[in-house]
Amino acid sequence: MKRVAVIGAGAAGCFCAARLARLEPDCRITLFEAHAKPLAKVAVTGGGRCNLTNTFEGVEDLSRVYPRGASLMKRALRQFGWKDTWAWMQEQGVSLVAQEDHCVFPRSQDAMQIVRTLLYALHRPGVEIRTNCAVSAIEPLPEGYLVRWEGGSAPFDAVVVTTGGSPRRSGLSFLDPLALEMEAPVPSLYTFTLPDDPVRSLTGLVVEPVAVSLSGTRFSASGTLLITDWGMSGPAILKLSSYAARYLAERSWQAELSVNWAPDADARSCVDALLDAAPQKLVSSVHPAFLPARLWRHLVGKAGIAGERRCAEVGSKGRNRLADLLVRDTYRIGGRGRFKEEFVTCGGVSLKEIDPNTLESRKYPGLYFAGEVLDIDAITGGFNLQAAWTTGWLAAGAIAAGNAG
Repeated sequence: MKRVAVIGAGAAGCFCAARLARLEPDCRITLFEAHAKPLAKVAVTGGGRCNLTNTFEGVEDLSRVYPRGASLMKRALRQFGWKDTWAWMQEQGVSLVAQEDHCVFPRSQDAMQIVRTLLYALHRPGVEIRTNCAVSAIEPLPEGYLVRWEGGSAPFDAVVVTTGGSPRRSGLSFLDPLALEMEAPVPSLYTFTLPDDPVRSLTGLVVEPVAVSLSGTRFSASGTLLITDWGMSGPAILKLSSYAARYLAERSWQAELSVNWAPDADARSCVDALLDAAPQKLVSSVHPAFLPARLWRHLVGKAGIAGERRCAEVGSKGRNRLADLLVRDTYRIGGRGRFKEEFVTCGGVSLKEIDPNTLESRKYPGLYFAGEVLDIDAITGGFNLQAAWTTGWLAAGAIAAGNAG
C-alpha cells in the first residue's frame, strides 16, 4: 500500500491530495499543515470571493502573467488549464462566472464554498489531515522518505512539498539538508508607499488606464491605479511589483516610480485643447475628461502653476510642464505595503531541480514539488491559484502513474 505525505494543506496540496485519492483509492495520504486550518489563504483570496482562475483571454505571452515559471506553466497548462479547473469545479457542484476582466469566481462570490468543496473532496478513507503539525525535516531512506515533525516521524513512499511561498528563507529551512538549488524568496504583489508625498491626500481616487514604470529600467505595467493614504495601489502597481520583485528587493524597495496618466493621448495636444477651449476659466476649474478633477489640480500645483490663473494666461513653458507631468509624473517609492491578506512570493525551489513533466525532483526520486514553493509566481487575477491547481494535478498524476513507490 503506497503511503504519500503532502506537506502543506493549501490550494496545491489539497488539490493534489484530492486527485491522488481519486486516482488511487487504496493510497494512504497524510496532509501536514503547520497552521490551525487548511486552505486559510484560499479563504481570503479575491477579497473573500476567491478569484480561482482566469480565462487567459488576451494573454499572448505567458511571461506577462507568470514573471517566473512561464515556460513550465506553458507546458503544464496544456495538461490541466483553466477550462479543466472550471470543469472540475462544476463537477463538484460549484457554479462559476467569468467577469469582464476575465477573472473567474464562484457564482456565490464566497471563497468558503471553494474551501468546503476541496475539504469534501478530501473526505475519503485513507486521507488524513494533520493541522498544527509543522514538518521539520525530510530524510531520504533506501526506499522512500522519513518525514519528521515535532513529537513524531513516519516513513512514506513519496512526498509532495506544497508549503507555498515564504518571504523569508527560514520558511523553507526544512529543505536545507537536501541541498536543493533555491532561488532566494522575496515578496511579490504589493503596493507602494510614498512617504510624505502630497498625492496621498487624494486617497480613494481611481484612474484608468495608466502606464507605470520604474525609472531607468525596462519594468513597466498598465491598468487601473488607485491612490491610497499610504501611496499607490491597484492592478497596475501590483503587476509592476511582480515584474520587478527581485529588482526592488535588492534595493530595499527604494526606487523612482514614473506614471503616465495619459497613455492613450497626445499630452501636449490634450493640454492645448483643454486650455484653449476655456481661456477665461481658472486652470483649476477645468480638467481632461480622462482625469479626476482633484488629480488635475494636483498636477497643476506640481507644475508650479497657480490654480487661480486663467487658462489663457498659461504660457508655453507652463503647458510643457503640464504635458510632461501627464506622461512622466514621478514619485519616490519609500517601501512596500502588503496587499490585504494575500501574499505572493517570488523565488523558491529552482525549476532546474525538477522534471517539468512530473514535477519530481531530479536528485531525489519520489520527492515532488507543487504550487508556490516552486519558483513560479504570477500577477494578480487568478493566475497564482491556477498554477496551484495545475501543479498539484500534475504531481498527483505522476505519483499515480507509478513514478514513486
